[in-house]
Amino acid sequence: MIKNYIKTTLRSLLKNRSYSFLNIAGLAIGIACASLIFLWVQDEMTYNHNYAKRDVLYKIYENQTYNGKTSTFFGTPGPMWKAMKAEIPGIKNTARMTGDGDNALFTLGEKAITEKGNWADPEIFSMLQLPFAKGSATNAFAQLKSVVISERMAKIFFGNTDPMGKLIKLNNTEDYTVTGVFKDLPQNSTYQFQWLIPMANIDHKQPWMNIWGANWCRTLVELEPNANLAVINQKLSHYIASKTKATNTTQCFLFAMNDWNLHNSFTDGKMDGGRIQYVKTFSFIAWIILLIACINFMNLSTARSEQRAKEVGVRKVMGAGKGKLIGQFIGEAVIMAFISVLVAVGLIYLALPSFNNLVQKELSVDVFNPAHLMYLIAISLITGLLAGSYPAFYLSSFNPVSVLKNIKIKSNAASGFIRQSLVVIQFSVSIILIIGTVIIYQQIQHVKNRSIGYNKNNLVYLQLQGKQADGFTSVYNDLMRSGIIANAALSDNKVLEIGSNNDNYTWDGKDASKNPLISWQNVSSQFISTMGFKLAAGHNFNNDAGIDSNNVIINEAFAKQMGKEGRVGGVLREGGTKPLKVIGILKDYLYNDMYGAAAPLLLYNHPAGTSILNIRFKPGVDIQDAITKAGAIVKAGYPGYPFEYKFVDSDFEQLFKTETLTGTLAGVFASLAIFISCLGLFGLAAYTAERRIKEIGIRKVLGASVAGLAGLLSRDFLKLVGISCLIAFPFALWGVNKWLQAYQYRIAIEWWVFAVAGIAALLIALATVSFQAIKAALSNPVKSLRSE
Repeated sequence: MIKNYIKTTLRSLLKNRSYSFLNIAGLAIGIACASLIFLWVQDEMTYNHNYAKRDVLYKIYENQTYNGKTSTFFGTPGPMWKAMKAEIPGIKNTARMTGDGDNALFTLGEKAITEKGNWADPEIFSMLQLPFAKGSATNAFAQLKSVVISERMAKIFFGNTDPMGKLIKLNNTEDYTVTGVFKDLPQNSTYQFQWLIPMANIDHKQPWMNIWGANWCRTLVELEPNANLAVINQKLSHYIASKTKATNTTQCFLFAMNDWNLHNSFTDGKMDGGRIQYVKTFSFIAWIILLIACINFMNLSTARSEQRAKEVGVRKVMGAGKGKLIGQFIGEAVIMAFISVLVAVGLIYLALPSFNNLVQKELSVDVFNPAHLMYLIAISLITGLLAGSYPAFYLSSFNPVSVLKNIKIKSNAASGFIRQSLVVIQFSVSIILIIGTVIIYQQIQHVKNRSIGYNKNNLVYLQLQGKQADGFTSVYNDLMRSGIIANAALSDNKVLEIGSNNDNYTWDGKDASKNPLISWQNVSSQFISTMGFKLAAGHNFNNDAGIDSNNVIINEAFAKQMGKEGRVGGVLREGGTKPLKVIGILKDYLYNDMYGAAAPLLLYNHPAGTSILNIRFKPGVDIQDAITKAGAIVKAGYPGYPFEYKFVDSDFEQLFKTETLTGTLAGVFASLAIFISCLGLFGLAAYTAERRIKEIGIRKVLGASVAGLAGLLSRDFLKLVGISCLIAFPFALWGVNKWLQAYQYRIAIEWWVFAVAGIAALLIALATVSFQAIKAALSNPVKSLRSE
């Protein structure tokens, strides 16, 4: 039977080459597009699946409430890991790690490379179960000055030689012995460290590292398999408060590793989504694209029905039953779907490099992988059955007597209505995607063009290591003498991201019931002018940091919090320390949240120990030449350290990468949806022109113009697109409005976006239909009427 299906299908394909091409092209593009999205979704859904214990691994998160607003943080106190393991039943293991990745300089001979990694407790190996290429987890931290590195890092430093037992220098200060090499972590892993060093090397260097009030590390927790998560969270809720014996609003809870990637967004202390929203959205779009491709198939198949009507009639007269005919036509559809899948596989391989570049992943497809092979077979069967079901039932229902006597098929009206409805669905979805693409682009540009309070262009920064900040004065002077630098400054944090904050500031007249969280950072005196900030009042720091030991600069948002004391000359205190005098008020600038308002900020003139060097180049200089000259100066001032810089404007763009990707993918999908819809429209226009060829001939003989005939054939299709606009507009308005509600700073939805999307769809449809309409209108009426 399958052999007969294949023969019949191939015969049908060859007999109706144009329709077959449109059918296969539409299905193949739809399947390829959906498959690429599903690859991306699979990658997102399998995040951290390289960790065997992922179902029992958690991080400690904290909800902290300030002025009635709850914020979620993932920093924890240093002593917490040991205490909770000893005191809370159900916790099997705990470990600390520093941050989400620390940059450290490693040198070996002439090689000097900055790599991201973590200081961690030895328990981390048992919990993460990292696969070792050399060495073992048991002996990885056997000595204090141990370092475990990735295969990639080992190859950079040691090539093909065995790195075990070799020494590499950390931050040009101390030598560390390579005691293990772990296999490279996959891209869809939250952890991307290249090295691990025992936490014992640093956890005693600052007094605050061992107090319960300082949240500086990340605490990883492994639960017993049968542990009661709710009970443990209840015990953790006020755990820190019980240790500090202070009244505070900090509440701890366990955040599961399985949620780290997809559910990492919190609002007012509660999980409210995250990347899962994008996974759901694009999964939905993938199915929509696939549905549009199936609609295309159904439309073209039913449009060809009259050409196969006599075939059905003859086969019925010869004894073929309805069930057999349905099986035949569905079989043909499935075989055609398999052919489309083969074409789609080729398209996937061709498009995958560009798609990977777009989504910034390293996705791969292997058709011989059992999972991928099963997917392709399943998608062939599903699309074949879905796309071929209606045509099969429709074709098999023809009355043999009627079709053999050339009597008009009664069901054509119903069939025509269904075809028109499917065209409306196709274009409605396409118009919604077009509107969504425009709105997303507008929102991103709206925020990017917002005044952020400083000039981000011609501004670079580099991470300092060790005690590099101590040599800043000499480097600064050399940079300024070069003639290419407008200014340079030191700071604790990158200008776009400030991670240090405190709620322990007081001032006269402060409302005791309020405890605002204030961001702060240490800077050098050149910081404000280097960034291009403006002072609303007061003056900048003195070049001599000692003079400013009791002076601070606050921003307008903090001044507003302070009320009467929020002025030049105002006084505040940090805890029980000596008073700090406000010498300047900085105009608000945006950091951390580009969509929100400026948050309160305080600056200290304490350059010692800072970790960021900011350099602003003069306007109009050749940036690459300036980078080269600045790099030479910095490397001369900091011998043994590489000049590894980043542009602030590039970091700024990265803050919108998720929204930008969403907009780009929406645009690509909208274009593909339109293209697939137009393939079907092109075929339907050809079918309509063919069916009305005699009418066109008679009209031409009676004097109808080419333009008039083209308009006659196009009018019905343009009406369908017009109906699609009316259906799409309210759905699009609801969808984009809901999406925009997630942003505090957002655009207003303009009516012209809908008008442009509707006009674009009409013009695209007109261009598609016009080709067939004009071709039919230009045909010789003698040929179409000679049988009469």
